Amino acid sequence: MEIKRDDLTGPEVQALIGEHLQGMFEHSPPESVHALDLDGLRKPEITFWSAWEGDRLAGCGALKELDPEHGEVKSMRTSSAFLRRGVASRMLEHIIGEAKRRGYRRLSLETGSMEAFVPARNLYARFGFEYCGLFADYAEDPNSVFMTKEL
Repeated sequence: MEIKRDDLTGPEVQALIGEHLQGMFEHSPPESVHALDLDGLRKPEITFWSAWEGDRLAGCGALKELDPEHGEVKSMRTSSAFLRRGVASRMLEHIIGEAKRRGYRRLSLETGSMEAFVPARNLYARFGFEYCGLFADYAEDPNSVFMTKEL
């Protein structure tokens, strides 16, 4: 699997981001969806990667710089054809490695509190993320769970 920085112009990546957003809106009320669209992912403080197996898109993930010592995991998604094949773990390893390379002291994330998000929360917990309080500009929301990892 090759993970590479991506400019979000390819049709496969655009379709996966569309699928990601659709999934978020299926499982969360609109006011509780914090997933970024294509324009949001193109902001300068965000680095976006895609994971490929040959010419097939396996997944994606992003890292948002909150400040020089704190990053946020964004837009983790595995393509349907690659579920349960380690794509999310590889992408998360890549993002953690990049956060360390940048000198971040902490990496945080927001995910859903509903049953559909249990696999994501379990993945983050396996990588050492722990539940935490609010960070960045998030507000209290019963549909959100916040996690962080000291690096």
